[in-house]
Amino acid sequence: MTEKGWADVYLDNNATGVVARECLEAMQACLRPGIGNPSSAHAAGRRAKEFLREARAEVAGLVGARPREIVFTSSGTEANHMAILGALAARGGRRHIVTSTVEHPSTLMLLRHLEGAGMAVTYLPVDREGRLAAPAVRDAVTADTALVTLMWANNETGVLFPIPEIAQAMQALAVPLHVDAVQAAGRIPIDLARAPIDMLSLSGHKLHAPPGAGALFVRKDFRIAPLFWGHQERRMRGGTENLPAIVGFGSACALAREDLEAEALRLGRLRAALERGVVERFPAARIHGACAPRLPNTTNIGFGTLDGEQIMEAFDRRGVAVSLGAACAAGGMDPSHVLMAMGLDRRAALGAIRFSFGRYNSEACVARVLALLPDILGEAAARAA
Repeated sequence: MTEKGWADVYLDNNATGVVARECLEAMQACLRPGIGNPSSAHAAGRRAKEFLREARAEVAGLVGARPREIVFTSSGTEANHMAILGALAARGGRRHIVTSTVEHPSTLMLLRHLEGAGMAVTYLPVDREGRLAAPAVRDAVTADTALVTLMWANNETGVLFPIPEIAQAMQALAVPLHVDAVQAAGRIPIDLARAPIDMLSLSGHKLHAPPGAGALFVRKDFRIAPLFWGHQERRMRGGTENLPAIVGFGSACALAREDLEAEALRLGRLRAALERGVVERFPAARIHGACAPRLPNTTNIGFGTLDGEQIMEAFDRRGVAVSLGAACAAGGMDPSHVLMAMGLDRRAALGAIRFSFGRYNSEACVARVLALLPDILGEAAARAA
């Protein structure tokens, strides 16, 4: 880690991305003359409202939505909660939800809470590569199903679910579908004009915007109850909008949209070079989800019986930021629920490291990781002996 507290090589972009210069400049342009309230009728309010309108159009453009279908939130977590709770409140007669075992904690923790309040939740399994079968989703639906909520791309492995196929099936069954696209948006093409998804969650800081702005796409004529009451955001999310963060979010979406295909190819090449280099240096390494469709920027690599936390900390001491395939829990380290759902045992799950690339990574980042890896793995092996 550098003296300034920032990594020399930052490979944790699925947690949060480095803020893009273009986003900072857009936010400064918004703030420089002073900030108005978009709901105010005076000149400062009209100027703020125009910034808000432009950002909404950019976010909508990234996913093929209409601007009016974008509801700004504070985060992807809030968007997920707004979608799930809002859909349930609007369809109070149904008491069943379908999801998967590998969803983001913001979804799983809410669903477990709802189970305690009497909701029935079906958690669909994934295979050893992290794949979800579309027919399994269709077969899990009952007459009592209020909502299907699934992620598009897994945040730990990058594995993609067949969302367009699932969306078609849910449309035929007249069952609402919410998709957590926090990791997918800006990394793979999404066109909501073609995929019949009812609600879709987004987050700005995964796209090189600052934290503080997310969004929920709510398809025109699809009804949900508000999470916060107020006149803002089509009366779906009350409260004065976080205009600077939203402006940064809009700028990040414009940036992602202009070179999405080329950037995906570039990141895919970086990922492939890293995976190839790791296996050459440590043949026992396992690429989790390697046989499944994945995000181009994400790889989750298991290092056998070596301790993932020790590997991560050793990289950190050398100025490289990576993350664990596990989450810190009270009382110690729990194995990743995603990797456990894919059939790994506890020890193997605790030996996984996630590398997630972003716009500001290069071949030099891969070279640095591979140069450090033998010594780091040697240290971990010595400590395990």
